Amino acid sequence: MRLLVAPDKFKGSLSAAEASAALAVGWRDGWPAEEPLEIEYLPMADGGEGTAEAIHDALHGRWVVHTVHDPIGRPVQARYALVEHGGERMAVMEMSSASGFNLVSGADRDLLHASTFGTGELLGHALNESGRVIIGIGGSATNDGGVGLAAALGYRFLDAADCELAPVPASLERLARIQLPVALAETPVTVACDVINPLLGPRGATRIYGPQKGLRGEEEALALETGLARLADVAAETFGRDYRETPGAGAAGGLGFGLLTFCHAELCPGFELVSKVVGLEAAVARADLVLTGEGSLDGQTLEGKTPVGVAAVARRLGKPVIAFGGRVEAKAREALHAHFDELIALADVEPQLTQAQRIARGAELLRRHAGCLASRVAGTLRPKPAGSHLGSPAT
Repeated sequence: MRLLVAPDKFKGSLSAAEASAALAVGWRDGWPAEEPLEIEYLPMADGGEGTAEAIHDALHGRWVVHTVHDPIGRPVQARYALVEHGGERMAVMEMSSASGFNLVSGADRDLLHASTFGTGELLGHALNESGRVIIGIGGSATNDGGVGLAAALGYRFLDAADCELAPVPASLERLARIQLPVALAETPVTVACDVINPLLGPRGATRIYGPQKGLRGEEEALALETGLARLADVAAETFGRDYRETPGAGAAGGLGFGLLTFCHAELCPGFELVSKVVGLEAAVARADLVLTGEGSLDGQTLEGKTPVGVAAVARRLGKPVIAFGGRVEAKAREALHAHFDELIALADVEPQLTQAQRIARGAELLRRHAGCLASRVAGTLRPKPAGSHLGSPAT
């Protein structure tokens, strides 16, 4: 048996690497000692949080730590991974490391003044250390259209009197001109992005994601929208290209728009990008069985999240695939079964535990139920005594 273990993180409980280890240890514990077993670990991600870690682990990279500014200007230690891929040095970073929602709380959440400046500082460092940069842009605390990032890279934002504006959304209504940096690294930037929202409008950055980040009512929403619209207008005049309607421009508070505009970046579906870099297809081809999963298997999973992406590769190569989740959403169960040979929900097999208990004991529960599954799978592979029926216990 050659087993591939390729889950995403179990959010709030286990990283993808920890989930992989728990599933692998459990499977080995439940597998008969006399039966050959090879296990390959491939922690996965879909472009959001955990992307840099997944690629770092798969390609045996090293972490680079750099002091930058968080969304409200405080110093914070952020990091990116340096890996070797395709004969070149590649940097892999996540904007959440420098400008993430997890870095601010309570009254500090202020979308009119929160900035991606720290992400720009981290990106600038990575551009000088590598031949290519991948950046995941999930989990932001910002709605600045990428002006903070651009300012850290040397762009200046000026009003009608040529006075420099602070690179925050509150200033953008007064934007008249964008001054380009003297020099900017030409290192290619690829953005892992799984949303298709435009920059503006009812499906844009402010209206869809602002409420999750502490948006303070309709007046603030209008101010943010007006500022982003002004940024898009001036950027179009400056660069001769307009990305406001590009799918993904509204990701991470408009950082998708900013990276397209100021870094000539390419936006790619996150899972597709990660799976190509870590060599998922080749790993699936080597396997007899694939295990995947994430914290919640639900309607969002069906929209291209990691487990369904892994399952699609497995199906294409004719390999069975089993998904583990902390829970399986009831209304999505039938649709999920179309992708997986089996679904295992910890909430179903441990119904006596609260959600908090399942989160706290995530590794233990994954080990236990992976072991049970391994024993069951091994049993189906053993020869049955003469006269026994398929699926009946041997006597």
